[in-house]
Amino acid sequence: MRSGLPRVAAATAPATLPPPLPGLDPAWSRIVTVPGALDGGPGGAARPERSWHLLDTAGSLDELGVRPVGTLLCVHGNPTWSYLWRSVAARSLAVARAGGPVWRVVAVDQLDMGFSERTGQQRGLPERVRDLGALTDALGLSGPVVTLGHDWGGVVSLGWAVDHPDLVVAVATCNTAVHQPADAPIPAPLRLALRPGLLGRATVLTPAFLETTLAIAHPKLDRATAGAYRAPYRGAARRGGIGGFVADIPVDAGHPSAPGLDRIAAGVAALDVPALIMWGPRDPVFLERYLDDLAARLPQADVHRFEGAGHLLPDDADVAGTVFEWLGDRLPDGHVAVGDEPRLPTDTDTDTAVSRPLWAALDALRDSDEAALVEMAAPGGVRTVSWRLLARRVDEIAAGLVDLGVRPGERVSLLVTPGADLTAVLYACVRIGAVVVVADAGLGLRGLTRAVRGARPDWVIGALPGLGAARALGWPGRRIATVALPAAVRRALRVEHTLVAVARRGAARLAAGEALPTAPASDAPAAVLFTSGSTGPAKGVVYTHGQLGAVRDVLATQYDIGVGTGLVAGFAPFALLGPALGARSVAPDMDVTAPRTLTATAVAASVTAADATVVFLSPAALANVVATASALTDADRAALGRVRLFLSAGAPVSAALLTAATELMPNASAHTPYGMTEGLLMTDVDLDGVRAASESTDEGICVGVPAANVRVRIAPLDTAGQPTGALTDAAGVTGEIVVAAPHVRQQYDRLWRQNRVSRLGVADPRGHRTGDVGHLDAAGRLWVEGRLQHVLTTPDGVVTPVGPEQRMERVDGVGRAGLAGIGPVGTQQAVAVVEVTGPRPRRRGRRRPGLADPALAASVRAAAGIPLAAVLTVPVLPTDIRHNSKVDRALLSRWAASVLSGGRMVRP
Repeated sequence: MRSGLPRVAAATAPATLPPPLPGLDPAWSRIVTVPGALDGGPGGAARPERSWHLLDTAGSLDELGVRPVGTLLCVHGNPTWSYLWRSVAARSLAVARAGGPVWRVVAVDQLDMGFSERTGQQRGLPERVRDLGALTDALGLSGPVVTLGHDWGGVVSLGWAVDHPDLVVAVATCNTAVHQPADAPIPAPLRLALRPGLLGRATVLTPAFLETTLAIAHPKLDRATAGAYRAPYRGAARRGGIGGFVADIPVDAGHPSAPGLDRIAAGVAALDVPALIMWGPRDPVFLERYLDDLAARLPQADVHRFEGAGHLLPDDADVAGTVFEWLGDRLPDGHVAVGDEPRLPTDTDTDTAVSRPLWAALDALRDSDEAALVEMAAPGGVRTVSWRLLARRVDEIAAGLVDLGVRPGERVSLLVTPGADLTAVLYACVRIGAVVVVADAGLGLRGLTRAVRGARPDWVIGALPGLGAARALGWPGRRIATVALPAAVRRALRVEHTLVAVARRGAARLAAGEALPTAPASDAPAAVLFTSGSTGPAKGVVYTHGQLGAVRDVLATQYDIGVGTGLVAGFAPFALLGPALGARSVAPDMDVTAPRTLTATAVAASVTAADATVVFLSPAALANVVATASALTDADRAALGRVRLFLSAGAPVSAALLTAATELMPNASAHTPYGMTEGLLMTDVDLDGVRAASESTDEGICVGVPAANVRVRIAPLDTAGQPTGALTDAAGVTGEIVVAAPHVRQQYDRLWRQNRVSRLGVADPRGHRTGDVGHLDAAGRLWVEGRLQHVLTTPDGVVTPVGPEQRMERVDGVGRAGLAGIGPVGTQQAVAVVEVTGPRPRRRGRRRPGLADPALAASVRAAAGIPLAAVLTVPVLPTDIRHNSKVDRALLSRWAASVLSGGRMVRP
């Protein structure tokens, strides 16, 4: 044994079969004896006979009468065993039974691990790779083979792939690493376990290392599953391999296994086969830097990060489903389809230049002293920035960033509130080909942390709050402050530069005659914009330069916004697009993380300051503007009277709210566009259209007709509420809304499975499955009926939520309503959760959640039009953070299920 590991009695034992364990079919288990041999041929070291336990689905496939197209070779890490891959084995057989591609699964227990032989010897990385090769030789394994590894099993499997290029057709990994950077320490949990006085006690003499691994599963493993992982490691004599694996971690170049790891790392970079990298971001051992390294070595790889998942990825997330979806797409017949071979980036790739870059209007107006930006809440009062100043500052920051070493394709996270600084930095980054990462503070600290870490920025430009969070929470990226900071604060926050200093460097560079880089290509990535996270973890949406230009163009065409237009942007994306449109943009006095903080007087002041004729507000902001209208002065009302167009989008907007807003802006045309972060403008409807729709018998929210160059179709729902039907534009068919347009996003960032789902069955490369459900009517108008994940499958059929909610909201005494589904698919029961209007009870000054009183419940049931299992009341329905408008129906369902099964009647 290596130093630090204790010698224990009975450290050798033959392979055995596991006992009955949950999820493990005994038919899969087999013992394979690998005969002894000489390593390296005659004169080599003797390799003794070894016995292995492994899972093998070959027999089960024979019983099904099917022939595999290839073998999936699965290798576990430390301290797990082949049990880790039970879901993969089960899924492979389910796919085979359903008529899909047939893959044999071979999941090994490495020697000294699981139920394989205990050799009593320390096995280094090179030996483990040779061990696996000897086993596959004994099995007579022939191609095609796809390797799948986890943890240090990922390294071993990739080492096997490097050594068997004639057999390997693809590789897949879960949370693994093939290189340890010299300038970064190994993760803290491993440093602790490797301490000489602790290594043996933590890994062999006690089950501490094993128990720690099981404890970091997300969600927590149930008792039976945790017991199954412990089964082969009961007693110190069975845990020598756990300690040996930890001791074999190459902590530096002098470690005996370091050359072997380097060999594998170099070999991986030469693999020209399809690759799938799956990752659990909550892993405290395999950090994001290892994902970055692996993705750089396998640039052809499809990457999927499972937000919320951690180290035990196959237990934390649907790895099995992802693997077989990927195999079905990439290798349906066990090999890469002709024309789909992986292609590594080359210097000969050519792209067309952007015909009209995002900053074209800024360049055209660079000699104008007219206002480009107005900040109503700037320190010291209203701040106005001219086109001349903005263009110059953009150029200076762009040149300064180049001087600092920011290169095309590098990512720059912008932790800056909307205003002049954010606008200048954003356009400077886009101008030099850097990719801006925009995740607004409305995601909350936890959501923002997930977003920034997942986007892996090279640079962070932020104000003090953002930089403080970056330092405290360990966000990646070199840091630039937008404000001057004392030296001690800069050191504490690890700030290297200030924005003013960057601009000065750029000004000097430009004065010396240095030119800015060539404009990026139209298909080069330009931005990663994060979704609101209202229906799950926020997703990074990648836009190219060409797609951002298309967003600008469709807004300009649809709403006639251009040079000379004054725009009040109470929604950050439109504030940032103002300069691209040539519009004079004003940021109103509000908390951008809480849209309901915008008041009517603040909007009027913004309109006056920028002589604005267009106002864009979120529904929550618009509602508060209407609610605070009594504070308006005659001058305020006169200013609002000059508005010709106001827009409100991001969540459903009622005709009543649009009408009330029109009373404040009597000369404005009221529009409510439909879109999403993946495509900011898909359809549009004005107030007259909303009123006309209210006379229709169609259910849902009418969001109008498609915008220019947008095509809308519907994927019909089946009886299980899934959008399995062929895309159609026929009227009256309810299903998932599918859009296609030049300004639809490029992809989701490192979310291969999400990309796949969003385009499944959509031939148009610009297509996108929205996740919304609805239908088209005979006039070509789109009606939104809710989110796909909120569709109810009841004994009476499929129910979309918006129609019943709208009917319930017409009941006297009901404010907003949410429809929740409880119970299993196909037998779900509908539960109404409503806000009660009217005088508040004096006691404690607020209402409590509870069952609706009988009279109200009867009225709601009568209005709903569907059977309701219960009617519950709440003070306020839970909504998303960004818009403060989208009802969180998933949370309502969990809450309703809890309280109706006897849980505490707390607020959802």
